[in-house]
Amino acid sequence: MRTRRANLLLFFSLLASSPLLALSSGPPYSCDASDPSTKTYAFCKASLPIEQRVQDLVSRLNLNEKISQLGDDSPAIPRLGVPAFKWWTEALHGMAYGGKGSIHWSFSGIFKATSFPQVITTAASFNPQLWYKIGEAISTEARGIYNNGQLEGLTLWGPNVNLFRDPRWGRGQETPGEDPLHASKYATMYIRGLQGDSFEGGQAKALKTSACCKHFTAYDLEKWGSASRYTFNAVVTAQDLEDTFQPPFKSCVQDGHASCLMCPFNRVNGVAPCGDYNFLTKIAKEQWGLDGYIASDCDAVGVMVGMYAGTPENASAVALKAGMDVDCGTHLQKYSASALGKKMITEADIDRALRNQFAIRMRLGLFDGNPLQQQKYGSIGKDKVCAKEHQDLALQAALEGIVLLKNTANILPLSKAKVSSLAVIGPNANNASILIGNYQGPPCISVTPLDALRNYVSDTKYVAGCSSTACNSGIAVNQAAQLASSLDYVVLFMGLSLDQEREDFDRSDLLLPGSQQDLITNVAKVAKNPVILVLLCGGPVDVSFAKTNPKIGAILWAGYPGQAGGPAIAQVLFGEYNPGGKLPVTWYPKDYTTQVPMTNMNMRADGATKYPGRTYRFYQGETVFPFGYGLSYSNYSHEFVSTAKTTLKLQGLKTSPATNLYEINQIRSKECQNLNFKTTVKVTNHGSTQGRKPVLLFLRWPNETNGRPRKQLIDFTSVLLKAGETAQVGFAVSPCEHLSRATKEGKRVIDTGSHFLMVEEKEIEITVA
Repeated sequence: MRTRRANLLLFFSLLASSPLLALSSGPPYSCDASDPSTKTYAFCKASLPIEQRVQDLVSRLNLNEKISQLGDDSPAIPRLGVPAFKWWTEALHGMAYGGKGSIHWSFSGIFKATSFPQVITTAASFNPQLWYKIGEAISTEARGIYNNGQLEGLTLWGPNVNLFRDPRWGRGQETPGEDPLHASKYATMYIRGLQGDSFEGGQAKALKTSACCKHFTAYDLEKWGSASRYTFNAVVTAQDLEDTFQPPFKSCVQDGHASCLMCPFNRVNGVAPCGDYNFLTKIAKEQWGLDGYIASDCDAVGVMVGMYAGTPENASAVALKAGMDVDCGTHLQKYSASALGKKMITEADIDRALRNQFAIRMRLGLFDGNPLQQQKYGSIGKDKVCAKEHQDLALQAALEGIVLLKNTANILPLSKAKVSSLAVIGPNANNASILIGNYQGPPCISVTPLDALRNYVSDTKYVAGCSSTACNSGIAVNQAAQLASSLDYVVLFMGLSLDQEREDFDRSDLLLPGSQQDLITNVAKVAKNPVILVLLCGGPVDVSFAKTNPKIGAILWAGYPGQAGGPAIAQVLFGEYNPGGKLPVTWYPKDYTTQVPMTNMNMRADGATKYPGRTYRFYQGETVFPFGYGLSYSNYSHEFVSTAKTTLKLQGLKTSPATNLYEINQIRSKECQNLNFKTTVKVTNHGSTQGRKPVLLFLRWPNETNGRPRKQLIDFTSVLLKAGETAQVGFAVSPCEHLSRATKEGKRVIDTGSHFLMVEEKEIEITVA
């Protein structure tokens, strides 16, 4: 295997071999304006439609050149001046390690990039503006690195918008959480920021970077018991597909205009999505209108051979015929020629994939000459990497994502003037890497929570309590308790790490690892004041013992808060920031894992089998903390002050007089638009501190028959309120979308009768006639 340095030398030698490829310290590109050969190629004419340019380029390729382009590592075509291109670049919450197109950190002079909070933490802000700004910042850093000649791809494979269906899922931390509307809005705003679109969305044809939503669809199991993501068959009902698993991906395409979807390893109802014509072509490309390409997860085409495709050639044929365009791996490059020879595919199947590929590269401006001289993003330099405004944004994101779960007797915020000594205890207190989460890059700064707290209290002493988050060795409960009993206040940093939750690894339970609970309980018992527990973890944990223990005065969830997590936690603890985050996932009791196998994909509860259901929408049982829960240092009140319509009259056809249902597909688009109305909620901050308040609008039906959710989030926003300030928050309600539900057959319908809009404790009735 070649070393990375050898690959780079080969890459630059290919650049030098072609007159159309510019050899410089900048990025590779085609169509050098200074070379006369450029004028002979229609694909180099930026004034022509991309479709025409792509067709010209593909028509000039011979069969071997075409097949060579089907993998994620696409080699150069020197005779046409086409540089090598690496499709796989990671940027889930900042420019990251991993991926063939990712940064050559050791060569660039760029050794760091802004590391924003892990997605699950950012999602807790319920702030779409924040998500958009993060996408903008990451794409700016990507362009800055690319323009410096140290990034071989601008196709960023994120966001991950699979729903956090099961609390044990190792990759749940990468997602916006368990709600389909919440995940859909996150996807839309993050994609717009990444791709250079406006916040409102204008579907800009030119791309700043290319975003790829993964993993389409119903992928949310890594390795649990004998089940593996490489072989698991997710059995999903039409109802659950329609109202749970598909909405985020539909929003990726139709609202965010993502230029890529990625298909996963697992099967869905017996068929691998990477080989499913219905998913990839009929739904994603034809129904939703995907303007872009479909990539496989890495080696997913090869995995199909073992699952059901039989032979390598058949796997290649199934994937290409289904509509897949880029193979993350080498399978298509190895076996497409023999599949073609056996007439399992045609050259037209390959051409279709290449047209979708090259269209993206052209939309990125890679066939328009030197990007540093001629293009919109060519002036972005490496000084934008770790720019102050990006680091400030990372801090803001960490602050907005922190969730206050308990605050007995208002022990928080702490006072710098009154806290003379501080004990910091726990394996997560003095390890900055734990703050980052997975799919990470090297952060601009690295500050542990311990170091951040030392800036507030000079007499701060530290004991780890155990050697790692596993807390099964190096346990020093007595030492920790002795320290806790001798100082004024105690902050414990506990939770999980990538040893407990990560890709290809699911948890088996919801408890804190090893002896963490014993450590917390024993420290709390001897402390002078109620202790403060800070949890660093992506997935939920059952901390019922801490919730009910009066010696544990406050609980803070910080997720994986990124490079600024340490300072952000300290600012919240000492009242420099008023927390307002809300949980994006349900926190279940530990018994949930004994009742519910991860392999059961059903969302809805089943009384006959005592299956309790999943997520706040369908779960029937007690919670440790519910979805949308989060305290503040302020008290807020809410009140509906106006609603344009409270009675809606539909003209569509009912499915039958007995069912009292209107089918959405029977209602004309104009009639749906005429039903739209606005509702306004007054929100008041009754506290003495400024705070950012997420306002969540839910829909509730009178009952849960016919598979209706218990309630459903239909919109949200985030408003900043000064102490004592009141704001009016408007929501646009689209009944055909927001008041509808899915039937067992997967059809969208609106029930006649009562529907209730809810914000916190307030609600208003909407009647459908």
